Amino acid sequence: MNASATVPPISRYPVPDLVDLPDDLRTRILAVQDKAGFVPNVFLALAHRPAEFRAFFAYHDALMDKETGSLSKADREMIVTATSARNRCLYCVVAHGALLRVYAKQPLLADQVAVNHAKADIAPRRKAMLDFAMKVCLESHAVDDDDFTTLYAHGFDDEDIWDIAAITAFFGLSNRIANVAGMRPNDEFYLMGRVPRVK
Repeated sequence: MNASATVPPISRYPVPDLVDLPDDLRTRILAVQDKAGFVPNVFLALAHRPAEFRAFFAYHDALMDKETGSLSKADREMIVTATSARNRCLYCVVAHGALLRVYAKQPLLADQVAVNHAKADIAPRRKAMLDFAMKVCLESHAVDDDDFTTLYAHGFDDEDIWDIAAITAFFGLSNRIANVAGMRPNDEFYLMGRVPRVK
């Protein structure tokens, strides 16, 4: 039997060939491939619905590539990793955990945050950020002024708090779609950022 036949599909849904995609989707996917060295499966898995692909990645980019505010790229990936773990989304924990390791340059951090952020080697500011993200993830109806007061004390402003909530909410959607589609993480993600690069 062919070894490739044993590899599970990346999604329960059809995955179109790159040549069959609209030009803008194909261009986006090839740009990601050039930068990362591989195509993250989420791009291929969502490509069978081009309008939703465009909307998903437009909002993703607005949240995750934002240049303003006090949240670093590592902070943003930390929020995704911690809340995705609570939503039991294998794809997002593996993929965004990899990005967290890369941006934070801390090989152990993603595993700690995914299992229990309260015991992770993070500063009180980040713990407060993740406490709030978890509240948004699990009981957003209970968010109140006290939560804002706590975050203000750690140097977050209203726009930062919106970002924490929006990232949590957006990836709540992503987690659920990935889980329903049975989206499989790329093998490359598992090792990214675990061993420092040799200069």
